[in-house]
Amino acid sequence: MAKIKVTLVKSIIGSDKSQKRTVEALGIKKLNHSVEHEATPAIMGMVNKVKHLVKIEEI
Repeated sequence: MAKIKVTLVKSIIGSDKSQKRTVEALGIKKLNHSVEHEATPAIMGMVNKVKHLVKIEEI
């Protein structure tokens, strides 16, 4: 599996509750914080849900 790096680039203030929980479930704690994950279908679905808040890079 490929690895991806997910970085929060926009604030979650004003987002709905499910998007806030998705960002938390990805392990992102605050703005400009990055985490690395395997590019599994579940992770990619989570990233797709909050794609307007995060930046995705392949590693």
